[in-house]
Amino acid sequence: MDVPCAIGRSGVVAVKREGDGASPRGAFAVLGGWYRPDRFSVRPASGVPLRTLRRDDGWCDASADRNYNRPVRLPYPAGAEAMWRDDGLYDVVLALDWNMGPRARGRGSAIFFHLARADFAPTAGCVAVSRAAMLRILPRLSRRTLVVFGR
Repeated sequence: MDVPCAIGRSGVVAVKREGDGASPRGAFAVLGGWYRPDRFSVRPASGVPLRTLRRDDGWCDASADRNYNRPVRLPYPAGAEAMWRDDGLYDVVLALDWNMGPRARGRGSAIFFHLARADFAPTAGCVAVSRAAMLRILPRLSRRTLVVFGR
């Protein structure tokens, strides 16, 4: 299924680095994700595991930390991105299989499939779609689904 999306502000790159604003070239499995229970009256239908997002959910982006590119609870002593966001981008957020195992320090973390801004502004390296597109896509996903950056 092809839908309009936003990608990283630096485009698609073959060699991804932490903080470069680029989306990594390749095809990545959708591992599962989270949804904001206060933004949905019922859990969105999904073909991959979808957990309830909590206010203290975070994602470690400190490459020297043992939990680099892993979910963590906030506050976290090393660098971590807050998953509970006021801007709605992570009302539904799915983790892609980028640099998950084995993890390479500095190769980039938190490559997500999430909701786009209204103007489809570039992301920090993720792929983002409209809320309507996400709700159409979610039930069609499986652990075999691949999100492709750079054909």
